[in-house]
Parts: sequence; structure tokens; C-alpha cells
Amino acid sequence: MKIITSADVVEPGISGDPLLRNLNLPFKRVFHPLGFSVEVLTNSEEILVAAEESWGGLRRVFLEEPLELRIALGAGSSGVCPPVPVYRAQRNLLSIVADARNFAVCDRDQGFAFAWIDTDPVEHQSYVRYHFLESIALNLLSAFYVTPLHAACVEFDGKGVLLCGNSGAGKSSLAFACARAGWKYISDDASYLVHRRSTRLIAGNSHQVRLRPSARELFPEVKSFTQTTWNAGKPSIEIPTALLPYVARANHTTAEYIIFLNRMAGTGPELVPFSREVARDWANQSPAATGDKHQVQAASLRDLLNAQLLELRYSELESAVDFLQEMILGDSE
Repeated sequence: MKIITSADVVEPGISGDPLLRNLNLPFKRVFHPLGFSVEVLTNSEEILVAAEESWGGLRRVFLEEPLELRIALGAGSSGVCPPVPVYRAQRNLLSIVADARNFAVCDRDQGFAFAWIDTDPVEHQSYVRYHFLESIALNLLSAFYVTPLHAACVEFDGKGVLLCGNSGAGKSSLAFACARAGWKYISDDASYLVHRRSTRLIAGNSHQVRLRPSARELFPEVKSFTQTTWNAGKPSIEIPTALLPYVARANHTTAEYIIFLNRMAGTGPELVPFSREVARDWANQSPAATGDKHQVQAASLRDLLNAQLLELRYSELESAVDFLQEMILGDSE
């Protein structure tokens, strides 16, 4: 790993740069999370390796202006992974603070973010990817081009289905079960509504799926993957979908259905109409954009709720997948 520290670039006491504002970040590459361009500048090739792990398989789809993420890697090390960061925001500024040596600041008006991390997090690549690279990029994208939705997304017969519900409702598991049954997989429990599109366009990271450890009991192939520690208190199994050749993937789809999941023991699959008012409350839980972008976000969410709103009551994954599939085929006739 090649790291260029402040001592290699400039001596703060001599140069008059105690904040290391002029620290050289010579390594640069553009990545395309969700199909948008994000330029990553850093003083460590290892950061680019981590970014490649998250977004290397994604290509540019949208022509909007690139956002900028600058990550400076220090030389400090305590031998342990930092704690889960604390997120705080006021107006256009978002802070992500793990401790005094591992933090980030995002300017959601300028499309710019700066992070400083020590070598400890880099040795825990899943931590860096989840809490810094992916979190920062998605926060910036959510301020400019997309609205985040707490929902999984799959596609069948050309029709996108958002799977919504409270934590533990089975969004990721049902999405993965759909993918195993031949549906196209778009995202696990984080989907993104793209702004300024004529359709209810949903984007996601179809190149990975994150499941809870209990998924090992549902899906035999999951047993061979190890548990990650990307988020303390919420262990996860992260699976690159490229390692699952039977999973068809799509990075975008048009949402035709919004399905709110209600998992009930001993209940056969049943679809009932869902309250538009409750659905509106769910949509409005998305982090609000600032300034003129707020109006764009609000218009996109209003249009999203023109999709069919339904509640799925179910207990078994396989029967739920079959039931949804029959519904979509029936609507196509």
C-alpha cells in the first residue's frame, strides 16, 4: 500500500498550512455509483481499491455533473477498527464522525465532501466502504440527483416492484428469493428514485446483496459466505452477485408496484389495497433536500405514489414470490 502523508508533501509548521489544506491527493479515479459520476481523489491507492470493490462494475448512465469526494489517509494507527460513526446535519452540511482521527464533512449544496481517516479503517475494508465511501457518495447523490427509499427492488416481466416495510419485514430476503426464482435483482433494502425522469425510475446497486446472518437458514448458498462487521450491532453477510451466476441483475427499473410487507406467522399470501396516506408518510421519511432541490424531490415522490400501492401479507417466501408473480402476469393479460 502506497501512502503519501503530510510529511512527504509539506511541513505544516514551515508552510503555514496547519490544517493540511494543501495536502497532495495524487491518486484520482471516477466511479459511477447508481450510474452517476463521482470523482475520488486520495493519497492512497488502497482507497481506490476499496472504491473499486464497491463500484468497479458500474458504468456511467446519467450525464449529470460529477460530484467530488476527497479522502486523505493519515499514518496513525491504534491497531483497532474505529467505532461506528455518528451522523449529524445542519442545513447543507453533514458530518460523519467516528473519532478525532476518522471523520468526514459533506457539503450537500456544493456536491463536495472531504474525509480524513487513519490506516486502521483501511485494514477493515468493509468499514471504510460502508461508512465512508458508500455513505458519503450516496449522501451527495441524494442531495442532487436521487431520493433514497428504504425499500428493496426487483423486476419481473419488465415491471419494477419496490418491497417496503419496517426492519425485519423481510425486504432483502424476499428480494433475494425473487432473484433466485428468475426475477431481475436491483437492490436489497436501499433503492433510489431518480429525479427529473418521465418514468418512476429506480436505481440500485445490483452488484451486491447484504443479508442478515439468519438468511443462512433460508438460502443454502449463503452458508459459504462469511459475516462482515461493517456496522456494529447489525451484522451482515455481503455477497457479490457476480458470484451467483443464476441471479439476473439490472441497475435500473420503472416502479409499477409498491408492496408493503406484512409478515405474519401462519398466513397464506394475500394482497390488499394499501393506504395512500400511509404510503405518503413512508415516502416523506426520505431525507429532505435543500433549496430548489427540495421541490424536485417532492415532485418525484408524488409521481412515485402513482404506482399501484398494495400490502402483501405472507409467511413463507416461496409462496409470496409465486403470488406476486401471478399478480404481475395477471395484470399483463
